[in-house]
Amino acid sequence: MHGKQAMAIQLVWFKRDLRISDHAPLHFAALSGPCVGLYVYEPDLIEAEDSDAAHLNFVNQSLVELRNNLRRLGGELLLRTGQVPDVFEQLDQQFGLARIWAHEETFNDLSYQRDRRVRAWAKSRGIPFKEIPQYGVVRRLKDRDGWSKQCAARMQQPIHATPQRLHVPQSLTQIPAGEIQTADRFNVRSFERTEVQPGGEQNAFDCLESFLGSRGVNYRADMSSPLTGEAGCSRLSPFIAYGNISMRTIHQRTRHRVAELKEQKKSGEAIEPTWLRSLSSFRSRLSWHCHFMQKMEDEPSIEFQNFNRAYDGLRESEFNRDYFDAWCAGRTGYPMVDACMRALHQTGWINFRMRAMLVSFASYHLWLHWREPAIYLARLFLDYEPGIHYSQIQMQAGVTGINTVRIYSPIKQVVDQDPQGVFIRRYLRELTDVPDKHLAEPHKMNSMEQTLFRCQIGTDYPPPIVDHKTRYKAARDRMHQLKKLPDTRKASEQVYQKHGSRKSPMSRR
Repeated sequence: MHGKQAMAIQLVWFKRDLRISDHAPLHFAALSGPCVGLYVYEPDLIEAEDSDAAHLNFVNQSLVELRNNLRRLGGELLLRTGQVPDVFEQLDQQFGLARIWAHEETFNDLSYQRDRRVRAWAKSRGIPFKEIPQYGVVRRLKDRDGWSKQCAARMQQPIHATPQRLHVPQSLTQIPAGEIQTADRFNVRSFERTEVQPGGEQNAFDCLESFLGSRGVNYRADMSSPLTGEAGCSRLSPFIAYGNISMRTIHQRTRHRVAELKEQKKSGEAIEPTWLRSLSSFRSRLSWHCHFMQKMEDEPSIEFQNFNRAYDGLRESEFNRDYFDAWCAGRTGYPMVDACMRALHQTGWINFRMRAMLVSFASYHLWLHWREPAIYLARLFLDYEPGIHYSQIQMQAGVTGINTVRIYSPIKQVVDQDPQGVFIRRYLRELTDVPDKHLAEPHKMNSMEQTLFRCQIGTDYPPPIVDHKTRYKAARDRMHQLKKLPDTRKASEQVYQKHGSRKSPMSRR
């Protein structure tokens, strides 16, 4: 068969958009003729250095539900393994492709190069390849002036209706639909997880509704602590990363909830006073999603190199492998750092402030170049999203030149965020009997206390890998000296020109 035959089908290529609701490619493909869905297991991506088996497991949970939902509509989801252009070529030979529909994707360099090959293949075959924006990310953006208005306009567009019925041509029923491919089929790294959010569209909507209905009432306060953040944060990030729910849906349902609360308040009904403030904070963080994704779209090289090239060489030659290994294992001697890292090993999630603290500690206390910690955290984070990930990592590492240098005190974070040690003791069992007053700095217990509380420093729990005050001062002085240099300031201005957050045109010299 040839792709231009009258009976050729509309192919919906699912990537990180594993849902049927508000799915523009599926919506328009169904209007254009017989269609079928496709997901391709790509070994290059699955086995990449930033990938983990937990990512694939989440995808598979999503695919099972997606396939069932498409079949319920009379459709089908084909599952294939290999290079995407090769899969497309085979499908075109089998029953012909009239058009390929997909969402635009801003992911890592491997996906970027893959998409280039797909476009070249489609062009060579004369098959239209239609990509539709999924987020507020704007391709080929000239500059940031007015970008936020474009992003907001997309979030306000009507939700794309889910097709009531899908038509699958008879020729398609003659070929195997394909099977779910588990992690043991690939050379993929894996952590031993015990508590991981399950994927899927229904889970995404349930999570959103529980947050807007009850869990989010104290979001503004809850999000700072790893203890309260576990339930008080939205926990939508993995569902957003794999497209189980659209950003447009989240924006619009949140806006509807705010309007509902304001109407209740206006009519005299009693509402929790924290609700509106919490949802205001949540909405501002929703806008951060596309803001950081846009940075990756505009400059894909940030996956590998500093935003601000004046910081090149700052830490690269001083990488201490022993420090890195201890940080990865949660054995630094700083309880909040270690508890957060071990929590990530088990659950794949930690709240934003603690993520920032982990990167800050690696960057300033241990003086590690950000690239290797970024890859390690990418594997740990169930909600790994490169556009957000590398921007945030570099921001916390202080190499953008346009963000305030923040060096977190891991001691103060214990006092501020987990003073009773509930979170720390959950993940650091060796500190179970250590009193609250010693949790921030257990190494300061004397030998009698260590025996009494069954925690021998150096045996049960390590001493601090570095001295906080010394490393804090050295890092702060070094960063401030570099930031003041004329070349650094000039490069920082260029970074702001390209990536700075602004709602109106900036003044230019």
